[in-house]
Amino acid sequence: MTINLFDDNAWASLRPLSFTRPVADLRVGILTIAQKWERHLNATAGFLTIPYLSVKYPAVNARLHINGSVCPDEGLLEAISLLRDGEVLKQQEVLIAYAAPFGTSPAQTADLRPVNYEGELIRILHPEDIFKNNDVELKKDFSLLTKGRSSAALSNTNVILGDQVFVEEGGGAECATLNSLSGPIYIGKNSQIWEGAHIRGSFALCHNSQVKMGAKIYSQTTIGPFSRVGGEINNSVIWGYSSKGHEGYLGNSVLGQWCNIGADTNNSNLKNNYAEVKIWDYSKDDFRPTGMLFCGMVMADHVKCGINTMFNTGSVIGVGVNVFGSGFPKTFIPDFSWGGAEGFQTYRLEKMFETAEHVFERRDTPFDEVEKNILTAVFELTQTYRLHNH
Repeated sequence: MTINLFDDNAWASLRPLSFTRPVADLRVGILTIAQKWERHLNATAGFLTIPYLSVKYPAVNARLHINGSVCPDEGLLEAISLLRDGEVLKQQEVLIAYAAPFGTSPAQTADLRPVNYEGELIRILHPEDIFKNNDVELKKDFSLLTKGRSSAALSNTNVILGDQVFVEEGGGAECATLNSLSGPIYIGKNSQIWEGAHIRGSFALCHNSQVKMGAKIYSQTTIGPFSRVGGEINNSVIWGYSSKGHEGYLGNSVLGQWCNIGADTNNSNLKNNYAEVKIWDYSKDDFRPTGMLFCGMVMADHVKCGINTMFNTGSVIGVGVNVFGSGFPKTFIPDFSWGGAEGFQTYRLEKMFETAEHVFERRDTPFDEVEKNILTAVFELTQTYRLHNH
């Protein structure tokens, strides 16, 4: 079976995370949204997305099209299974799914027969929706991935509380505290939790990642594949291929790919006056109230920050940013900026590419023309933000 996952207005409001990927490639829980649909439907997914992303994320020949911002659940899966050719599943103004010939775009669904969906939807519309929904999605993914399977054995050097710990082949932990009384703990293939780490579920450590010695990780947290983390982390999601390897606090935050967080970097997730947090919204060209007291930072792909960096509550850091120096930088740092609290300049593409090539090489991954073209497109799309903020 094949399906296409399409982007709607969520792509615009999820920037800067979506600058470098379709919405369905965002991770929430253990899996990306695309991986959830693929597993539930036993399908191969393609993407209907922004043209410059389509080379890396192509569409497939499919008649079933699903909104990439919507997370699957039992009710939604049943409703989609009943969808017939020429029908479109909707909830108010949200287009959830439609069955139509390949090549039919979401904009061409007006003539399809509408079917109303009355169940609850978990829809990822803004960056903070990722960590806000991470607990419920992590628990759903844990059930999906472990149902009918047996966990690999864990060393008896660990202190294990509860019975919701699942370890994939090659995964393990030594001399760690794993508390699954309040939520499951998932340890992915070839991932390791080192001595002295304290972890409280719900928590996921995806494949080929490490939790370093003495780390303190609180619930509702996901560490994606090929990542290494240490220090203190709470209710945060790291997409993967990123490092927060040292002491410092990360809370109520989302990090993309290819990020590196310097030692003793901290982010604030609560304002001193307990006021509602506002964050930059690219779709509004302005700061947007989140309705939340606890909101840390949103960090896009390819961000690097130096030691002792301090990020204020509700910070948004764009693609390809390099932050360093003392003091709090601004809460919105435009894509491809270089600097800190004393000011920013443009991070030239060729310089950024040099760093990215070294980072990709360390992971035995080619930094090819496809990647360069995506980053060049983002650089051009975000030029006006740099002009206004530098």
